[in-house]
Amino acid sequence: MAAQDFNFILATDSYKITHYKQYPPNVSKIYSYFECRRKKGSPFSEVVFFGLQYLLKKYLAGPLVTEEKIQEAKIFYQMHFRQTVFDEEGWRKILEKYDGRLPIRIKAVPEGKIVPRGNVLFTVENTDPEFFWLPNYIETMLVQMWYPITVATMSREFKKILSKHLKATSGSTEGLDLKLHDFGYRGVSSQESAALGGAAHLVNFCSTDTVAGLLMTQRYYSCPMAGFSIPAAEHSTIISWGRNREKEAFEQLLDQFSTGPVSVVSDSYDIFKACKHIWGNKLKERVMERSQDSCLVIRPDSGDPASTLIQVIKILEECFGCSVNSVGYKVLPSYLRIIQGDGIDLSSVEEILHKLSNEGWSAENVYFGCGSALLQKINRDTLSCAFKCSYVETNGKGMDVYKQPVTDPSKGSKRGRLSLRRNSDGFLETVERGKGKPEEDMLVTVFENGSLLQDYTLDEIRKNARLQGEGEELRLAEHNCDQKQPEALHIINGLL
Repeated sequence: MAAQDFNFILATDSYKITHYKQYPPNVSKIYSYFECRRKKGSPFSEVVFFGLQYLLKKYLAGPLVTEEKIQEAKIFYQMHFRQTVFDEEGWRKILEKYDGRLPIRIKAVPEGKIVPRGNVLFTVENTDPEFFWLPNYIETMLVQMWYPITVATMSREFKKILSKHLKATSGSTEGLDLKLHDFGYRGVSSQESAALGGAAHLVNFCSTDTVAGLLMTQRYYSCPMAGFSIPAAEHSTIISWGRNREKEAFEQLLDQFSTGPVSVVSDSYDIFKACKHIWGNKLKERVMERSQDSCLVIRPDSGDPASTLIQVIKILEECFGCSVNSVGYKVLPSYLRIIQGDGIDLSSVEEILHKLSNEGWSAENVYFGCGSALLQKINRDTLSCAFKCSYVETNGKGMDVYKQPVTDPSKGSKRGRLSLRRNSDGFLETVERGKGKPEEDMLVTVFENGSLLQDYTLDEIRKNARLQGEGEELRLAEHNCDQKQPEALHIINGLL
């Protein structure tokens, strides 16, 4: 149920306060939809649908409208517009007829579903003719779905790259769900961004330092513990020992965390000397005493990511040796790994893994951490998210509506009532103009008249978001993920 102190009436763009006066006379229904438009040349051809359940639970479920909130909004908008434009009567009718609950219906694809861009993701319509203005009143809030969808999609693109290289250089995707660690908490714009973005990453991985995301999946997606971390050093805990005592700083980490993995940032002064002379010499025996379950994870944190990491792994090979795996790639001893968390994005991860494999190294040796490129360096245009009206009813007659700007055909919108189906070729397609068959429609009613009708768990969402062919060897930590991913989805109604 939405927070009691949240005034939903104030959670919209200012101009929407005036829109109830602008629709045609005798209009009784407004039907709108949300999509991630296709965009030629974009690296993202499909999206992960995630985050609507949080938004519905936190902001839209239950009684939202009270007399106190109506009066607060009335005073606010009178001051804001400097004239009387607020629909006090309309909101009071919602309070009287529905106990303050919203008479709207939202249908959406199941959370975690992979959908080609250009397809409908959810629809919104009023359930009472008196409140035709409501569906687009809540557009402002609903379009903020762009953020969790984009983060979940970005995270899954990382997963595709990591899966490809891990499989090619080790013969397996074991451990894939821990290969990308969320370092983004401090780099986002707010606590809510951290929570929502952190949760979106956890759709694909089980590795994070963003506590807010874990708390969100507990509260809104029924997951007791969605992600994991390990003890790790930061520069302050190393440099506080002084430059001449870096070895003692490292040794302290080994002493304090003698069991279980530990990550040590090692570039405070000279990453190459640290690897060769401290880890590979002075503390070599201490490192070799550790096991696969208590491995030392060395973290470079500056310089060119690819060249620095390759130089580091070569130094570690000289000091500790390596073995060759079943597909012919080199692997450091199981007690030693590297995590690269600086300068990481989709491009640099691909470059690093490509160069490592060219040098004969398996992706098994490396973990990655990502911060702002995962949670912050994105916007609504990254996936071209849009919310548009496609159907209206006036004087009892339905009409398909659309926009088609002559200056930008890519902004043309869909027409009529929409449904999402899998066609006879196995591809997803949006059916427009109300021509879809209800029994084929993949859109599920998730919200109606103030009540949440579907409650997905993170486990269910993770199953929906699996990579194609992801099998038994790739189990998300402590979750029973035993269903196979459906066939690959493709855009049917257009070309990228």
